[in-house]
Amino acid sequence: MIRRRTTARGLAALVAAGAGPALARQRSVHWVKWVDFVPETDLLFRDELLPRAEKELGLRIVLETVNGNDLLPRMRGAIRAGNGPDLFMAFNEQPWLAADATVDLADLAARIAARDGGWTEAARAQCSDGRRFMALPWVTIGSLGTWRKSWLQEAGGAGPPATWDSYRAIGRALKQGGRPIGQTLGRAFGDAPGFAYPYLWSWGGKEVEADGRTVAIHAPETIESVRFFQGLWADAMDPRGFDWDDTGNNRAFLAQEIGGTLNGASIYLAARRQPERYRTATGAPLADDIVHAPLPAGPGGAPGLHLLQSLLLMRYAPDPAAAKDFLDWLYAPEAYGRFFRSQQGFSTPCTGRWEGDPAWDADPVLAPFRAAARTGRAPGWPGPPHAGAARSLSRFVVPQMYARAVRGQSAAEAVAWADGALRAAYAG
Repeated sequence: MIRRRTTARGLAALVAAGAGPALARQRSVHWVKWVDFVPETDLLFRDELLPRAEKELGLRIVLETVNGNDLLPRMRGAIRAGNGPDLFMAFNEQPWLAADATVDLADLAARIAARDGGWTEAARAQCSDGRRFMALPWVTIGSLGTWRKSWLQEAGGAGPPATWDSYRAIGRALKQGGRPIGQTLGRAFGDAPGFAYPYLWSWGGKEVEADGRTVAIHAPETIESVRFFQGLWADAMDPRGFDWDDTGNNRAFLAQEIGGTLNGASIYLAARRQPERYRTATGAPLADDIVHAPLPAGPGGAPGLHLLQSLLLMRYAPDPAAAKDFLDWLYAPEAYGRFFRSQQGFSTPCTGRWEGDPAWDADPVLAPFRAAARTGRAPGWPGPPHAGAARSLSRFVVPQMYARAVRGQSAAEAVAWADGALRAAYAG
C-alpha cells in the first residue's frame, strides 16, 4: 500500500491572507523520498529540520514520502513529463537510469567528500560516471541476517549459520517447529535483491563479466546455486515470501512467525522501541533475543549487497540553485548528524566521518551495521555500475530466477530465462 504525505507549511495561512502572488515568487524545493522505516526520522524532518531549513534559507520546502517501490516509477513519469519534484531519492544504481535528466552535483560532492573523509567506493561508483555526479550518495542501509537467539539454540545452532549447509539445517529445524526462515522473492526493492545477489555471488556466480557487457549468468556455479536453493526453499523457507514486499518479513518476525530473515535494523529497532508490545513467550523483551550476522559463506565467499540511497536533482527543476542550497544545508554536519542519529543504527553514512561517530557505541546489537557503507558490492559485479546493471536490478532478474526455480521450473530453465532477461537488460 502506498503511503504518501505532503508538508507545505504556512500555505493555508498565506492563501487566507491573500499572499498568493508573494508565495509564487518564493523559492521552493519539492523533495520526494521513501517512507522511512525509522518513524522518528520522518518526524524529525517534518517537525524540526525542514522548518529550520526554510527559515535559514528563505525557501518553501515540500516533503513528500512514498513507498520505496514507487520512487522509480514516479521519477520516470516526471522525466517523461518534463516537470515534477525537484529532488528524488533513488536506490543503488537507479541514478544511471536518469543520467541524462539530472543536474551534475560534482561540485557539492567534492566539497562534502573533502570535509567528511571521502565517499566510499561503492557509493561513488553507483552515483558517478567518473566525470559527473548524477546523484549525491545519502546513506547505505545495511542488510544482515536477523535471528532469534534462543530459537537458533533450540534448532541446534551455536549462533547464526556461517555456511549454506548449516543455514539449511537450522532452517529445516526451525520450519519443523513452525518458525521458518522468512525471505521474500517478490518485487521488493531492498530485501529481494539484498538476498539474491549475495547468494548468487557466494556460489561463484555472476551476472556479467568484469567488462560489464558479457552476460555470464549461464554457468555451472549459477545452476548449482539454483539447485541448492530449490531444496533450501522447500526445507527451510516460509512460502508466504513469494508475495512479501519489504515490510512482510518485518511483520512476520515481530509476530514471532519466523525465526530468521534478511533485513536492515528496523525489526530490532521496532522491538526495542516498544518492549511492552513485543515480548517472547517467556515474557522477556523480544529485542533482547535478536542477533544480527552476515549471510552465510559459499565457495565464492560471503559478499553482501546493501541498499544505497542517493538524492537526484532533476534537470527540469525551475530553480536548481534553490535545490542545491538545500542539499548543501542538508549535508552539513549539524543537520546531517541529527538525521544520522535519528536513524539509531539503521543506516550508515557514505563518508568516512560517520563510521567513528559515538552513536555507534550506544547499542552493541547494532555494531555489525557500522561498516555496511564500505562493505558489499554493487549490482552487476564484477562489472562497473551502469544502466544495464540498473535495468537488471529494477526488473528483479536475479531474484526472479530463484523464484521461478522454486515455483516449478528446473534449474536449467530458470537460468536460461535469466540469461535472456539479462541480455535484454544489458542491451538497453
